[in-house]
Amino acid sequence: MINIPITTIQQLLENRGFDKTSRTKIVRHTDQNYPDLYDWYCSDKDKFFNYFKRQSKEVFSKCDFVIAFLGEKGTLARFIGIYKVNGVSKISDELGEGFFYDLNEIVGYEELKERVIIDWGKGTSSWHNWYDIEKEVVEIKFRPDLNYKQFKNFDDVILSYSELQEVFKHEYKDWKSPLSATNAIYLILDKSNGNQYVGSTYGADGIWQRWKDYAKNGNGGNKLLKKLTEVDKNYANNFQWSILTTLSKTITKDEAIAIENKYKQKLGSRAFGLNEN
Repeated sequence: MINIPITTIQQLLENRGFDKTSRTKIVRHTDQNYPDLYDWYCSDKDKFFNYFKRQSKEVFSKCDFVIAFLGEKGTLARFIGIYKVNGVSKISDELGEGFFYDLNEIVGYEELKERVIIDWGKGTSSWHNWYDIEKEVVEIKFRPDLNYKQFKNFDDVILSYSELQEVFKHEYKDWKSPLSATNAIYLILDKSNGNQYVGSTYGADGIWQRWKDYAKNGNGGNKLLKKLTEVDKNYANNFQWSILTTLSKTITKDEAIAIENKYKQKLGSRAFGLNEN
């Protein structure tokens, strides 16, 4: 984190040349009807921006620019860019009548993107405000950490693919130390259909060594998982990693596989899931 004097997002952007006289809205993307918005932005940009561009009302029609933020915990929001409004089209789709905006990101703010955190403001009910409503900058991250989730304990480990990649990309110490210190029976859940894959780890580097393979390609070399990710390069975004039970660091391969087989039987992951053997 970079310590900064109290400032607003308006001051930060204007210092980099943004025209404060333009017709601009600041928006915070969070929606109870779409709880996966944050994951969409991290792992499926096209899906996120189709959501962003498609509006049920003409909220951006009088705008020159839209300054976009991702909603985070509480009233916090993370800057994800400034977009020029080039035009709007009326549409009719499965969601009903609406408006689709032609938005293009403008350059010049890359060093701030995904790093600046603002406070949207308590009691601010609307997700879109005109530019003159100031928003305080509370933090500037040293680096983007959109997918970082702090390690608490093994029972709380539930990681999406983008979160898993983040852990191994930066080798966060709060994750590497405990995951390297123990082995486990783990579960990969396909959130798109409920199918499950049960696996085990054994060896000197524990869970860390095995999950590092999954972080590279999403399938870790497992036959059925590999088949899914080869057909659709984005399929691993459906997967979720968790730990069913921890095992001794010194457990043998045969002992670990015996316990793994019991969990496969309990969960039915051979008959109905993603375990082939």
